[in-house]
Amino acid sequence: MTADEALEKYGPSETTRADFLEIDDPNYAPENVAIVTGGGAGIGRATAHAFAANGLTVVATDRDEAGLADTRSKAAAMDLPGEVVTVAGDLADDDALERIVDRAGEHGSLRYLINNAGIQTVAPIEAFPIEKYDLMHDVMQRAPLVLSKHCLPHFRANDDGRGVVGNMCSVHGHIVTRDKVAYNTIKFGLRGLTQSIAAEGEGQVRAFSVSTAYVKTALVAKQLPDTADRRGMTVKEVVENVMLERTRVKEMMEPYEVANLFVMGCSEHSNHLNGGDMTHEGGMSLTY
Repeated sequence: MTADEALEKYGPSETTRADFLEIDDPNYAPENVAIVTGGGAGIGRATAHAFAANGLTVVATDRDEAGLADTRSKAAAMDLPGEVVTVAGDLADDDALERIVDRAGEHGSLRYLINNAGIQTVAPIEAFPIEKYDLMHDVMQRAPLVLSKHCLPHFRANDDGRGVVGNMCSVHGHIVTRDKVAYNTIKFGLRGLTQSIAAEGEGQVRAFSVSTAYVKTALVAKQLPDTADRRGMTVKEVVENVMLERTRVKEMMEPYEVANLFVMGCSEHSNHLNGGDMTHEGGMSLTY
């Protein structure tokens, strides 16, 4: 099976506005801004669209400018009530991180930060390329900290002093699989960052994480043939006997389903979700 064939079979479904959870929350309004990293594709794109579906102004950021343009055009095609603004930037660049927050602040009251961007390298520890670890750490651990640092003054300057940070964690922030030492380590660390923000937020600034198992993104689907070759399996066997073997729900999540978790978690209906993790992984880490 080729990467394109895997994408066709195991990639995300076409999303419509009806897929997004819409919540009655007075802060879900055009004058309030949400930053979404990794907004050029996958879960990040879906999350940008989900917040725009709830009327927020969304600043979607990614280093993929073509992907960001597609995110914006798809939002327009769905006639979402909230505006999607795109800001290209490299999350491994401190100047870009500060610029992203500054640009977001120009569009209204910055209230929400969704640290979603992620990358992957698969290799055993003794062969793991350290430069790949460094890049993954910069994008998935350091950038969420730096962005949170820059967002906190904006949150505290809001009329009610409130803001929310949502971090895209993973089932691999709870249990680990082999050959993913960087991803495993960083996702565990991201839960520590989440709890640290909650500890210093004084009940006004909340933080939470979302942990899923495998999601139907293009990135995951296109990696399936290589994974199958490396394991001496078919793509179908990888999906059924590796990815979904330990789950009780025998299907991968759609990106919009993950996006809806962020919409709920950031809303006033989740005021007691602070430092915690929204674990939606089909029972992978919680059952035998």
